[in-house]
Amino acid sequence: MIFAAGLGTRLKPITDDRPKALAEIHGTPLLEIVIRRLINFGFNEIIVNVHHFADRVLDFLDSKNNFGIDLHISDERDELLDTGGGLKKASWFFDDNKPFLVHNVDTLTDIDLVDYYDFHTRSKALATLLVRHRSGSRFFLFDAAKRLCGWENIVAQEKILATKNENNLERIAFSCLHIIHPGIFDLMDETGRFSIIDVYLRLADSQPIYGYVDDRSYWLDVGTPEKLARGEKEIEVEKLIGRSRRSK
Repeated sequence: MIFAAGLGTRLKPITDDRPKALAEIHGTPLLEIVIRRLINFGFNEIIVNVHHFADRVLDFLDSKNNFGIDLHISDERDELLDTGGGLKKASWFFDDNKPFLVHNVDTLTDIDLVDYYDFHTRSKALATLLVRHRSGSRFFLFDAAKRLCGWENIVAQEKILATKNENNLERIAFSCLHIIHPGIFDLMDETGRFSIIDVYLRLADSQPIYGYVDDRSYWLDVGTPEKLARGEKEIEVEKLIGRSRRSK
């Protein structure tokens, strides 16, 4: 699933006339970069949620013939549901009882998704969150085994401890990719608009939720004009799209 429904508030004024999914790096929309990269890793079934300038996203995908894959839309034009609510609305799509990837449209990375997926299946986790050691204000808290134990905002001085383990926890920042087992939908009692982070924190004490630390791959959140400009300087789009395990 590609999360593409957000208002793109951080990307203003770029998103005054387009969805953040159609913000561009060297003329290529973010949505196209993510989709084509996933296709390079063998993904052939993708669902994209839409809300802000949804018609423009639909027209773009139609112009690309859905990139030749089985591509579906989860329509949130009536109500923007946040990450948890958006995922739950699309739960019908994940009907094969196999883990699935969730990817923010404004996150660009060249991580090896095969290694990431293999780690998840070996760990038998309910969810495996991509994380890295980087500066920021909001962090997940993990124990030595990289099991999720909490969350902290060091600027607002807010801290949520989700497990009984409160000692020697490590702060690691979220990279906005997740691999999730569809069994999570049976555990979601939240309704309407809600964050998937709140679900993880509620379940962390009873369910195996792990962090997959990746400090080596290229990673950039292009959710602001400044970060998008940085992406323009750093990223060669075709190389990023083609950088996959299949091409090694």
